[in-house]
Amino acid sequence: MVATTADSAEKIIIFDTTLRDGEQVPGSQLNTLEKIEVAKALEELGVDVIEAGFPISSPGDFKSVVEISKVVSNPVISALTRAKEKDIDVAAEALKYAKKGRIHTGIGTSPYHIYSKFNSTPEQILERAVQMVKYARKYVDDVEFFAEDAGRSDNAFLAQVVEAVIAAGATVINLPDTTGYCTPYEYGEKIRYLKENVANVDRAVLSAHCHNDLGMATANALAGIMNGIRQVECTINGIGERAGNTSLEEIVMILKCRKDIPAYTDIDTTKILKTSRLVSNLMRMPVQANKAIVGRNAFAHSSGIHQDGVLKNRENYEIIDPADIGVTDSSIVLTARSGRAALDHHLRRLGYNLSHAELDVAYSKFLVVADAQKSVSDDDLRNLAGTEMVEDARRIKLDYLQVVCGKDAIPMATVRLLIDGEACVATASGNGPIDASINAVRQLITQKVTLEEFLIQAFTRGTDDVGKVHIQVANKGKVFYGFSANTDIITASVNAYIDAVSKVI
Repeated sequence: MVATTADSAEKIIIFDTTLRDGEQVPGSQLNTLEKIEVAKALEELGVDVIEAGFPISSPGDFKSVVEISKVVSNPVISALTRAKEKDIDVAAEALKYAKKGRIHTGIGTSPYHIYSKFNSTPEQILERAVQMVKYARKYVDDVEFFAEDAGRSDNAFLAQVVEAVIAAGATVINLPDTTGYCTPYEYGEKIRYLKENVANVDRAVLSAHCHNDLGMATANALAGIMNGIRQVECTINGIGERAGNTSLEEIVMILKCRKDIPAYTDIDTTKILKTSRLVSNLMRMPVQANKAIVGRNAFAHSSGIHQDGVLKNRENYEIIDPADIGVTDSSIVLTARSGRAALDHHLRRLGYNLSHAELDVAYSKFLVVADAQKSVSDDDLRNLAGTEMVEDARRIKLDYLQVVCGKDAIPMATVRLLIDGEACVATASGNGPIDASINAVRQLITQKVTLEEFLIQAFTRGTDDVGKVHIQVANKGKVFYGFSANTDIITASVNAYIDAVSKVI
């Protein structure tokens, strides 16, 4: 790779398939209103193409493509089809309101698909591919052709198909590593081969659609970019069929951070985290803590050596400025591995400026607490500093909680809080028992906060296990965390919310 200027860099088109391939994850299906909400967020994020669905697959998918086409203006709206006339007819009907519509059709080109899936021959596959591209061009000028399982396709036959469908009118050629089998070297060489052996390749955009079965989706997409790919098909949080797809946030931030790669995107990276959390919440798919870019621990530091380095200069251990993706700040997490610099940082944050000798004493006490507990709270730090707590997270306590819910019942919750020792009671309904309970708490607490993240995890397996709840809220640009654990997950959720909001106070 060689350093380039912005003028010589090539734009990479971001094709987001969260609402099609991403929604194929079992248990993560969205209704039309939820899909519209995600589509609007993707438009705000700056994606170039939104694959809104597979219209012929279900009435719900058809309706979603129609409604998304009505409300989204800037991105191209793509509808997936098989290489069948009926599929293409239905896709064209679904796209009738799209300001910029694209039909995405294709067929398998690997020996597995030709002989096993379709019980066909290469000649028949080639003929069908050309016919369907021509048929789609009757409806739209923008036709994308996918050569399914291109990753395992014979390069010579693949080049033959690509050249023929471009001649038939395909404007974009999607080269999926459908099974995630390719290595980055293999995928990059495949793209290079096509660039060198398809006579009319300059008349179409080559696109990468890589799967993560062997953990190489993002690496393969990058290898494709380095060899001529100009569109990357990806999903928020890397969700998708089986092990998922190329992660949008990963490929975008690679191109943003690595100035020596001659490529860029038009994504507003400051909206990445917001979009990630929206998709995670709506699709009920928690993001793993150590997920690159958007995981909870992506900018969290617990090692004493790392904490000291970050506090001196963020770039010692962070190649991305957290603000670039919408994160308020790095997180210096206090654990038994933390050093004096991290402890001093948090004590100063709470208003305690200890001398060197006092810090040594506090650090010795801290290590005892940190060894005994999984995390160290602000209350623990106040005790370590030798000061009694006056106004802290314990000003608000949950005194009573009653929830009514069940089939055909509207979830209702009554809570009684002790706020500075005074009992306050409220009742509220909600979209489930936890939502109702937190709505009741909100009636009693005047601090206005935005719920940024809500995560439930189990300590053990079984019907009587202890559930732990992590909550993140925002107030006036600052982020506050809450935590609780209980065999009653509703109680744990309410206490975690109170824990976070109390810190705002």
